[in-house]
Amino acid sequence: MSSPEKKVAVITGASQGIGAGLVDAYRKLGYAVVATSRGIAPSQDPDVLAVRGDIADPATAERVASAAVERFGRIDTLVNNAGLFVSKPFHEYTQADYDAVTGVNLTGFFRITQLAVERMLALGAGHVVQITTSLVDHASSAVPSVLASLTKGGLQSATKSLAIEYATRGIRSNAVALGIIRTPMHGEEHQESLARLHPVGRMGEVSDVVDAVVYLENAPFVTGEILHVDGGQSAGH
Repeated sequence: MSSPEKKVAVITGASQGIGAGLVDAYRKLGYAVVATSRGIAPSQDPDVLAVRGDIADPATAERVASAAVERFGRIDTLVNNAGLFVSKPFHEYTQADYDAVTGVNLTGFFRITQLAVERMLALGAGHVVQITTSLVDHASSAVPSVLASLTKGGLQSATKSLAIEYATRGIRSNAVALGIIRTPMHGEEHQESLARLHPVGRMGEVSDVVDAVVYLENAPFVTGEILHVDGGQSAGH
């Protein structure tokens, strides 16, 4: 059992890419980490607890929160990183697309955040971070993305609402709105065209996202913020 003084971060979608980068970053900050995703492997690090499950299922959220409290005694930070992006013309989305995207992006946020906030209220402090997309703020004719805007746009509004509701109780809520980040999701053959979608002419790196989240973690006067890490996309094109 770790010392109850050690802060604890819960990170969803934690098995690869941005999520894995966030697990490493919070460990470097001295946090214990509860990492969850559908296919996550057990960790050799005694201060990283891997919990396998689909965050779209509220039962997964219950297991993750219980495991955090049982193993480490508390939850200080939640990073809602799990996300699903399906780009299609609006009239071609299927019911299965809708169910999958809303399941991960909305239902996956809802229960785990409720449970984390309950623990944070008991501590009198906490931080919730949502990973969203810059497409919410600037729709692009090159990337049809109504389901992303519907779900991640909802998260951005919820981010501000949470920030205000809990501002006097020590809990902060922020979001990081991303451009396209170089992760295993994007094949090498598409990277040049994806880079051109950003005014700065390159894709983002996982380290760009991690640095933004770490900044927010260490910024006690910042809450309700939507921090754009998007190579300038939200400013114009």
